[in-house]
Amino acid sequence: MLHTSDFDFELPVELIASHPLERRDASRMLVVEPEQVFDKHIRDFLEYLQSGDVVVFNNSRVIPARFNATDKNGNVHEITLHTATDDQKTWWGLCKKFNKFSIGDVLTMDDGTEIEILDTDDESGLKVQFRCDDVFDVLNRVGKMPLPPYMKREEELSDRERYQTVYADPIGSMAAPTAGLHFTDELMGEIEKRGARIVKVTLHVGAGTWMPVKTEDLTQHKMHSEWCQITAAQADIINNAKRVIAVGTTSMRTLETAAIDNRKLPLDKRNKRVVPICKTTDIFITPGYKFGAVDVLLTNFHLPKSTLFMLVSAFAGLNEMKSAYAHAIAEKYRFFSYGDCCLLFKKGE
Repeated sequence: MLHTSDFDFELPVELIASHPLERRDASRMLVVEPEQVFDKHIRDFLEYLQSGDVVVFNNSRVIPARFNATDKNGNVHEITLHTATDDQKTWWGLCKKFNKFSIGDVLTMDDGTEIEILDTDDESGLKVQFRCDDVFDVLNRVGKMPLPPYMKREEELSDRERYQTVYADPIGSMAAPTAGLHFTDELMGEIEKRGARIVKVTLHVGAGTWMPVKTEDLTQHKMHSEWCQITAAQADIINNAKRVIAVGTTSMRTLETAAIDNRKLPLDKRNKRVVPICKTTDIFITPGYKFGAVDVLLTNFHLPKSTLFMLVSAFAGLNEMKSAYAHAIAEKYRFFSYGDCCLLFKKGE
């Protein structure tokens, strides 16, 4: 049985990318094949496409989810929203001293907008309700892009554009689907010229993307739920693909959630890969998982002992990923959200 410590590795702090490269498509791409690796660039991604492939992107748009709010005693608190409820005015948000609040407390944002504390939770933080007509309008005025804590810096003006994919559309994520940050409009156009199709599914990235695994026993880790969607038309395209290439772990988790639902159907009702979905998912992929939808994965480099490093290890093999990461460290690849990427192929079962 594998444990959390099996997914640990040493990463020099200087390899953590705190800023993006000048050009989105200037990133390096480590191609990880069963017995060897190749140092490439993201533009070489096109050379690995085959006619009939379907390339799946997550088109969720990052909201400026981080903001300051002042309590009745004049203390300022930083809150980062991560999950919306159905009415879009009530959200769960992370806050360092969330357990100091009482239900009914009212905080004031920098523009005067009031928020009321509705609940607290050890995992999810604060449940707050906004006293305004349009939450997103308020956040666009006073919110900041929720850069990951490992960047150890404040938002800069350029992050409004660079911590967002060029194809981002529906609003809802508190972190970028970072594998997509490498793509330009030109590169997207070239994908279809190679005979591949593009599908843009949606998963609104929540707090779980940064949450460390705190238990040594993987079965005791609780994943946060995130809303995702694959339409019927998209599912049809995916089911007719020669290969499915997921751009990012959020696309992967959306596709595999739909694959699990597909496997729950009677044999005579199942599709080739997925069914349409519109639901929340808390899928946690670890070694031993049987992939039902994805053949190839493009993804950034992930944190030690993270659920995402566990996912890529399940897909391409734990020993293979440890070896690939050791190569990436030796060759000084840039890690995490603004870093480089790797192209992985599903390990034979």
